[in-house]
Amino acid sequence: MPFRIIRGDITKIRADAVVNTANPEPTVGAGTDTAIYNAAGREKLLAARRGIGPIPRGAAAATPAFALPAKYIIHTVGPVWVDGRHGEREILRSCYESSLALAEKLGCESAAFPLIAAGSYGFPKDEALSAALSEIGKFLLSHDMEVTLAVFDRGAFELSGTMFSGIREFIDQNMVERMEAAEYAGPRRIRENRALAGTALFPPEKDLESALRSGEDTFQQRLLRLIDRRGLDDVTVYKRANVDRKVFSKLRCNPDYRPSKGTALSFAMALRLDMPETEDLLARAGMALSPSSKFDLIVAYFITNKNYDIFELNAALFKYCDTCL
Repeated sequence: MPFRIIRGDITKIRADAVVNTANPEPTVGAGTDTAIYNAAGREKLLAARRGIGPIPRGAAAATPAFALPAKYIIHTVGPVWVDGRHGEREILRSCYESSLALAEKLGCESAAFPLIAAGSYGFPKDEALSAALSEIGKFLLSHDMEVTLAVFDRGAFELSGTMFSGIREFIDQNMVERMEAAEYAGPRRIRENRALAGTALFPPEKDLESALRSGEDTFQQRLLRLIDRRGLDDVTVYKRANVDRKVFSKLRCNPDYRPSKGTALSFAMALRLDMPETEDLLARAGMALSPSSKFDLIVAYFITNKNYDIFELNAALFKYCDTCL
């Protein structure tokens, strides 16, 4: 997938560019900065960093990666949080924008970011995450690059009330009962919808061969029909879905393509499907949402609330399930 969130040490991630939360002056700072200098080779990296000189907040500059499993280290200087009235948010967004633009200029096909400014600079973690998702998402809608957001521990990853208000209540109080009802009523509801449309879920056939010949759309066929009905192009759909272009090419060429559940749900998000449409698309891949799966409940929460931001969904899945689509 073009974007992923992982829990781990950014100095061990293999990427063309590793982004460092740098000190404005060519000195070794705290936190991620120290870890990157130590892993890359402190003396060599510091010498290269001195060759750049001071870096303004929000800007980015590159050095070789030395001993890191990368080609470049992109140094960007985040804002020190004061009260939110000193341009902190704009500076933070510029860190991501400048770093991604520089990675592209250097010919990088992949980049790994820490959660910039959320440590010793004191930027509120939920707002730091929101800025990261927004800027990375905006970049990936018009560029091809694999971007990883590395989070060192669970305590560094917080979700704001405005972005994810109600998820826990949705899971713990309401959605289990509602999805249980939907699970048992689902086939009946689909049959009722088909009856209104003049079709049947399983039309009566005289023999097995006739029944097999009358089979409906495969997952691939239904997906492509939905794309056409919504007047979308392939690029828009696979970028919205956070699905690799090569994966989509395989899907388009193979009528019998069987996606993973995460891929199927990613396309449901990209196409802005409602819950019945999502259930129908999943069924064509032989899958369903389960009321016992926290992963499925979170996806259902987003679709029910018409929040189709795949990057925000993956942040919620990472927070509550330690995984992504």
